[in-house]
Amino acid sequence: MNRDIVREKLKALTHGRVLFDEPMSNHASMGVGGRADCLAFPVTASEVSVMVAYLQAVGVPYLPVGRCSNLIVRDGGFRGVLISLSELRALEIQEAPEGRMRMTAEAGVPLAEIVRISVDESLTGMEFCAGIPGLVGGAVRMNAGAYGSDMSRVTEKITLINGSGTVRDVLREALSFTYRHLELPERGVIVRGSFLLCRGDREAIRTAVTQNMETRKQRHPLHYPSAGSIFKNPPEVPAGRIVEELGLKGRRIGGAAISDVHGNFIVNLSGATASDVLALMALVQEKCLTEKGIVLEPEVEVVGVDDEKIL
Repeated sequence: MNRDIVREKLKALTHGRVLFDEPMSNHASMGVGGRADCLAFPVTASEVSVMVAYLQAVGVPYLPVGRCSNLIVRDGGFRGVLISLSELRALEIQEAPEGRMRMTAEAGVPLAEIVRISVDESLTGMEFCAGIPGLVGGAVRMNAGAYGSDMSRVTEKITLINGSGTVRDVLREALSFTYRHLELPERGVIVRGSFLLCRGDREAIRTAVTQNMETRKQRHPLHYPSAGSIFKNPPEVPAGRIVEELGLKGRRIGGAAISDVHGNFIVNLSGATASDVLALMALVQEKCLTEKGIVLEPEVEVVGVDDEKIL
């Protein structure tokens, strides 16, 4: 495989930006991460399909990403192509059966825009998304949720690109949602989601959204870069409470610290590295297991290796 040929081909496959040897610390919400061999920004689902098919054919690893608000790339970087879906921004609203409304949004539509439009159009069902960072594709993939609801409750179907570049719709009944996770075929890429919402009272919806936003401002550390909740909540007790009971709030390694506002947040105080963050995660997991007998699973996705470049 000729690296220069692959790079030139990738640039030819999209009208969007294609960045090489790109520091992911410039893109991840945590502000940490090594260099990706390539970070590409296709602007249509068709471009994503063609790019996926090409990368599969030449044997180059790839990973779909969005706003990188739930992603930590190790300091050694990512060997392959990170396909950002953030430029896929189409959205439409249609009438659906049983008096409901269907909102169809591409993977790059911010959840904040979904919430804003829901308020403007008096549509209820997405209030729980208020204040959740990230984009539609990532929200569906991780089954984002809050305040007793999540994406599985509103999703009607998704549009999925498989490893060969084939595009197909998958209905809700064929989707396997679990807590903070959607099971996808290997190398599958979500490029669109359709959500069933109901007509409601605009002011009541606006009030719920405002309350959810205020709750997040009060409970979450928003003054420093973070990746949101670091661990999934185990059935026994919220992860943040476990961290507090272990006396780990405020613990610091390098430029990263466990927030003293919320124990399930790790923040970048200044100049943190991915290694600092991962070391804190390992510390919490070890103490949680040894002192509480509870296994904490990461909610963030950790990727990247320290191998030589392939692109």
